[in-house]
Amino acid sequence: MRGISIFLAYAILIAAIAGVFLYALPQRHNPFAPIDLTYKPGIATYAQLLRLKGNREACFIALDEAGVAYTPLEDTPHGETCGLFDALTLDQSLTPYSGTLQMTCAQSAAVYMWERHVVRPAAVEIFDSPLARIETYGSFSCRNIAGSRRLSQHAFGNAIDISGFRLEDGRVIDVETHWGKGGKEEKFLKRVHEGACGLFSVTLGPEYNAAHADHFHMDMGRGMVCR
Repeated sequence: MRGISIFLAYAILIAAIAGVFLYALPQRHNPFAPIDLTYKPGIATYAQLLRLKGNREACFIALDEAGVAYTPLEDTPHGETCGLFDALTLDQSLTPYSGTLQMTCAQSAAVYMWERHVVRPAAVEIFDSPLARIETYGSFSCRNIAGSRRLSQHAFGNAIDISGFRLEDGRVIDVETHWGKGGKEEKFLKRVHEGACGLFSVTLGPEYNAAHADHFHMDMGRGMVCR
């Protein structure tokens, strides 16, 4: 009995120390803290984004607090092959997109963080010009993964394809044109691709396969892939 009591005392002590440690962590480094999309990403940001996938209310609150404008969408009836759940139409973010985006809330949160904390700062740092627009091939699309019989994350509004970036000074950085060609354009594309890897479950680019030669695919699906 004495051994059990000592074990329990140690367990309580360790739990208390862990609790104090987590409480003292900055919010972006605490995996159990609610996410603030305006905070610079930390070591726990990806875990916080994943938690939004199972918490509709917390996800939409996070978007509201970040000032993202959107129109909620009704859930697709169960039984449909493709569909949208906990999804929205993005009305206004920090940067205009070239097309209408319909995405899950969690995917939208990750896109916003990528745009705010990765893409926009990189444009100013590398080109000394603010970002004017993000070129996209879209998000929701009822289709399979290229060359596969499995449904893509696009079929559930859980992915986005990005083809390029337009700066306020008129320059256009295009994935197909500038990837692997050196210079500031490639530096920028590598930066935003790498930054996406820390926020999304799957980030694919031209080095993954020929189907992605002209865009970045980013989704909040299963697994972890950065290519």
